[in-house]
Amino acid sequence: MAKRNKRKNNLRYSLLLLLLLLVFLIVSTYAWFTANQTVTISTLDVNVQTSNGLQISADAINWKTILQKEDITGASATYASNVNQVPEAMEPVSSAGVVDTGTGYMNMYYGMVNALEDGTGYSLASDKETDTRGTTGRYIAFDIFLRVDQSEDGSPTIPVYLTTGSNVITKEGSADKGLQNAARVAFIDEGNVADVGDSSAAQSLKGGTTSIIWEPNYDVHTAAGVANAQEIYGISTTTTNGSVLAYNGMNAEFADTANVTLKNTADYVDDGYFQAVTPTITTAKDFDTQQTLLNLKPGITKVRIYMWVEGQDVDCENNASGTDISFNVQITKAAE
Repeated sequence: MAKRNKRKNNLRYSLLLLLLLLVFLIVSTYAWFTANQTVTISTLDVNVQTSNGLQISADAINWKTILQKEDITGASATYASNVNQVPEAMEPVSSAGVVDTGTGYMNMYYGMVNALEDGTGYSLASDKETDTRGTTGRYIAFDIFLRVDQSEDGSPTIPVYLTTGSNVITKEGSADKGLQNAARVAFIDEGNVADVGDSSAAQSLKGGTTSIIWEPNYDVHTAAGVANAQEIYGISTTTTNGSVLAYNGMNAEFADTANVTLKNTADYVDDGYFQAVTPTITTAKDFDTQQTLLNLKPGITKVRIYMWVEGQDVDCENNASGTDISFNVQITKAAE
């Protein structure tokens, strides 16, 4: 009888430990959406708007003051060589902002997360992404063309600015899960042609060497994002009025056997797997000062734009998945 009772007690303890483990797994938050093989993020509105005499085009032929998703996806008729990638759904990716000078495209990586066998955390592996025209892919990438005339004072370049009307927000009608706080936008200057009528030369430009990364909403986080920052990265922050948080963007492919975990990515910077990222532009949720973006030469400048959810951001955690966000970029050539 004593042995039977002991076995019953052992079974109760085992069941209790299993229950506690399940509760722990449910309440814990991890970066990269630990089920990111199946979780997607519904997109999205894309708007790029200009003002004050700055003109914009999806093909260097038809000039407007605002481009919408339909302009970007429909550019193929007049810009046959475009590689505009506007997927119907997004997944987290990561980038250190490094531009492949052979293609003019920015290196993007998809992180794959798996639980460690000993139950102590999660391992991380990466695959390099390829920009592809159409509605597939995990992030947005497309070309725009900006046209400016010679400045009145004859300056060789004309500065343009990211206005305070620019933002990444939860799409109207969608649940606000804080996913917009993990968003990034990058701009690559691919080069310039002086002749505004030479659309073929403008479309062929591929001279980008560096990226300008914009991190919006750096100062706000959900409670789950704050918990994720502390638990995974050992970073203390707050839900409002937070400081810009450092992070390491993916910079190479590496296998699961590389022993990279979500907690030790900094140990692999020297190996080239990651690179510390300092965004060129950081803005608070409601910023009130326009930001210098580019210095354009007169004529047509081709700019490649990337929009993505950064997997290495503390706000890219399980609770944030499954919502819609809108990217809105407004550019002006007039300083406030």
